[in-house]
Amino acid sequence: MTKPKIIDTDVHNAIARTEDLLPFLPRVWHEYWKSAGAGYGGGWHSPIGVLRSDAIPPGGGLPGSDPKHMLEHHFHKYGIDYGILTGSGILGISLNPNPDYGNVIASAYNDWLVETWLKASSVYKGSILINHADPQAAAKEIDRMAVNKNMVQVIMCSGSRMLFGQRFYHPIYEAAERNGLPVAVHPGTEGRGIAGAPTPSGYPTSYLEWHNILPTNYMAHVNSLVCEGVFEKFPLLKFVAIEGGIAWLPHLMWRMDKNYKGLRDLVPWLKRLPSEYIKDHIRLTTQPIEEPANNEQLNQILDMVDAGRTVMFSSDYPHWDFDNPKMALQPIRKELRQRILVDNAIELYGLNEAPSAAVTDAKAAAIKGE
Repeated sequence: MTKPKIIDTDVHNAIARTEDLLPFLPRVWHEYWKSAGAGYGGGWHSPIGVLRSDAIPPGGGLPGSDPKHMLEHHFHKYGIDYGILTGSGILGISLNPNPDYGNVIASAYNDWLVETWLKASSVYKGSILINHADPQAAAKEIDRMAVNKNMVQVIMCSGSRMLFGQRFYHPIYEAAERNGLPVAVHPGTEGRGIAGAPTPSGYPTSYLEWHNILPTNYMAHVNSLVCEGVFEKFPLLKFVAIEGGIAWLPHLMWRMDKNYKGLRDLVPWLKRLPSEYIKDHIRLTTQPIEEPANNEQLNQILDMVDAGRTVMFSSDYPHWDFDNPKMALQPIRKELRQRILVDNAIELYGLNEAPSAAVTDAKAAAIKGE
């Protein structure tokens, strides 16, 4: 058995054309989808764009929309064994005001993902998209799609109307735990659709300001998950905070532990320090990793969050702030870098064996037309 060398936990696959989803969508929703798309609106303008122009497939279309081109341009170029697909422009369906629409789009997307991406290459692993605005329907969708073992996690947007620890969302966690799947959240929808403002004090002015402050939403959700007892109720559940940074977590853990010692009567269901639940159940991804002027400070932060079991590599391909796996982790000391590049993801997703060399070579040849 050959162990994987790199697992990328945040790869954005895109729907090339609106029409591509129609074969998987009930006819009654076709016009709605063609005119509204995911339909959660709003957002902040980035003057440099969100997607890399050099990632556009040879035949045109959105970056990340061609499975064959992505294999050559990203996976083979950087020696990546597996990529966890996290979608693009679709996660916000949870923030569409029509929950029935959100449910059917999630199901259609999942079926499209299996047919278009998971069957294209064994290096692609899928995330089951759910509409967190309807937890009962989301639980059914998890059960429906979890039979496909190439679906390795549940994913939902981090923008929401309520904090994720609240009992409203517990059917999602019950279904995920029942099927042995982690639940992941991805930023980008804060302040959009039916979600609340992206900060406790309102709306930022620019994309820069909005992008800088995204970790505050992750702090709120992690705080809620722990304090509401989610990990006592679902002791096997893992929660993946994608693309939210890392340096905020030590502050949150220390503050939660300090307050718990004086206010534990408010959370009598907790049996351990909040930081212990966080290290056992919360997983982070590297991109966009903090970049202090002193590299040793980054290593100290990683030690504070027990990164040897909590942090996984992600490239965020093909977004503007993409991280090259051969460069982004160089400031991290070697033994910890190995855990982050691959070992933690192997343990979370069960990807113990790399795709065989024969299969990889055959796919590379097919891409090049040999």
